[in-house]
Amino acid sequence: MLAVATGALESVVTPTLPLLQRELSMSPVQGALLSITMLITGALVTPIAGNLGDRYGGKKIMLRLMAVVSVGGLVSSLAPNLPVLLLGQVLEGAMVGAMPLSFILVRKNLPTEQSQVAIGVVSGLFVGGGMLGTLIAGPIAEGLSRHWMFAIPTIAIVVATLFVHRLMPDDPPARSDARIDWPGLVLLSGVLLTLMFGLFMAPEAGSQPLALSALVVLLALLVTGWIAVERRSPSPMVDLDLLAKPAIWSSYAITFAVCVGTATSMYLVPQLLAVSADGYGFGASATSIGQYLLPGTVAGAISGPLGGLAARRFGSSAVVTAGIGIMTATLAAMAFVHFEIWHLVVGKALIALASGVCVTAIVVKTATSVDHGHTGTATSLVLVTRVIGMAAGAQISAAFLTAGTHPGTDDPAESAFVTGFAIAGAVTALSLLAVRTLNKGVKQ
Repeated sequence: MLAVATGALESVVTPTLPLLQRELSMSPVQGALLSITMLITGALVTPIAGNLGDRYGGKKIMLRLMAVVSVGGLVSSLAPNLPVLLLGQVLEGAMVGAMPLSFILVRKNLPTEQSQVAIGVVSGLFVGGGMLGTLIAGPIAEGLSRHWMFAIPTIAIVVATLFVHRLMPDDPPARSDARIDWPGLVLLSGVLLTLMFGLFMAPEAGSQPLALSALVVLLALLVTGWIAVERRSPSPMVDLDLLAKPAIWSSYAITFAVCVGTATSMYLVPQLLAVSADGYGFGASATSIGQYLLPGTVAGAISGPLGGLAARRFGSSAVVTAGIGIMTATLAAMAFVHFEIWHLVVGKALIALASGVCVTAIVVKTATSVDHGHTGTATSLVLVTRVIGMAAGAQISAAFLTAGTHPGTDDPAESAFVTGFAIAGAVTALSLLAVRTLNKGVKQ
């Protein structure tokens, strides 16, 4: 229930962004800021939530996190202007941290074989909630008001949180005596914030080379400082020895590459559908594009449970290999075969299914490869890597289309789409080099 409710609240802004821009008199730049605010907050909060869940218990941190999310939903539902709505989105972004906390609870309350499937079910329900939010946000905003599209999922979150409080067994803290590594926490937040801001600026790198160079230098300094602090801390925010294990770092590398490929298709397919039908595109309207993307959304929703079942039946490495193979072949095919709408619809659905199965199998592998006391930290970094990969893929795709749009024209050249799909396929294929290390040094 909580996964569905939080997924719904997370997704209501995207389909109603034009309506919010009209009602709140937002510029396109302000609209873009609103659309990524929750993403940035989620990237910052997720590793912190996972680490605190490992230390003090998943249920205890989950309840407090949902209190923050509920306040955020209330603020968003009552927001009279953009600054207040941005504040609400910042608070709502804490919901992304619920994912590693749910994995902690699943591992502590279920045997290994059942937990593998349960992790997939929770992931799938979160995506399913996102699909539900996408479908109901518009009708609620137009039939009632924009306030209710935030209020209804928030009420559902409050009710579901009460059920968690009453029905979920308490889980004992694994490292409750450890002190919080505040310097490491601050530096890690700085690293993620700088990285996300750098990705946001990437498409305009040509016009602002000095600003981007300064961000790269700042990022390098922050990473160096964070590593130095974590090595000296008696209770580090992230155990660097854990990250050095082949099974763990390879999980993050594969997740990043797979999500770059996924984000590329998510960005390029709607753009290609919208290109004028006078050329190589289809001139699809916003409503039609939403309908064409629905099969992919459904595929993403079922990919979580399917990935958990497949990981239990065939092993995570085999599932990840198959998912990468399907994604690579599909992206390569879309680079050269995109002349009919069904080509894009089928391709997008295959990528969503393969990517979801692949990432779920990686989360299962990561969660079961570490001690219970590190489940939240290890899985939260997978989710953060996913966010970074998705942001990188979208920004790289935007840069290709920007470079491929000739002055005085509205649509990019077809070669920009071909290049984007081809490079995404190549990046995804490279992740196969890390699959062989997934089984090295893991718990049996």
